[in-house]
Amino acid sequence: MNNELLETTARRLREAYAEGPISPLREVLAPDDADGAYAVQSINTRHWLAQGRRIVGRKIGLTALAVQKQLGVDQPDFGVLFADMQINDGGSLPATSLLQGKVEAEVALVLGRDLDNPQAGFVDVLTATAYALPALEIVDSRIADWKITFADTVADNASSAYFVLGREPRSLAGLDLRTCGMAMEVDGKVVSVGAGAACLGHPLEAAAWLAATLARRGDPLREGDIVLTGALGPMAVLAPGTQIRATVGGLGSVGFTCA
Repeated sequence: MNNELLETTARRLREAYAEGPISPLREVLAPDDADGAYAVQSINTRHWLAQGRRIVGRKIGLTALAVQKQLGVDQPDFGVLFADMQINDGGSLPATSLLQGKVEAEVALVLGRDLDNPQAGFVDVLTATAYALPALEIVDSRIADWKITFADTVADNASSAYFVLGREPRSLAGLDLRTCGMAMEVDGKVVSVGAGAACLGHPLEAAAWLAATLARRGDPLREGDIVLTGALGPMAVLAPGTQIRATVGGLGSVGFTCA
């Protein structure tokens, strides 16, 4: 794909944030075109950095094997987290900030040192992580009706929007993130349940995949980075005027209001 077409596709996605969802990118990106999709994502990342936004970490998507199968891929994807995407625990997010928002509960890691090994594995992530937190990721799609392929979601910064982190850091020592349970509530009613094993078998395995992938791309995870490791259970549609709270075993709770 030529650079002009990539730039045009990236601009269409940027404009969709304000102007509304666009049609799927089928005419530009084949459903499995990872290289083209990440090129579009990178163009927009550079654009936003030039506008003064600041990267604070990465998010991992497509960690559920069922979703990978649905989209015809055999690996997760990743997107960029910017500082202005974070909402305080207990805070509020205007529903008007979203096009077709959904929410999912996750484990977040905060790194205590760089992870620049292209062969990074579970133990590397374990030793590099300063602490873990419960998290909520608010996902959104600039693609109409969420009719996405793998390439669509990658180009669209992995369908990211906002995130919320819990307030109480927890050391990984003594935590069992594989069997930890998760319950997400909307207005006090449980709408999603899951466990750490739903995230590529273990949230640290998902983080290891990300660390190795980014290191091979020459853009490794760094000390202080936030890593959203992927959903622990099904997403829920966000509706205005609702309160969302998730509890993750061993990590505590996190929540916000969709105003």
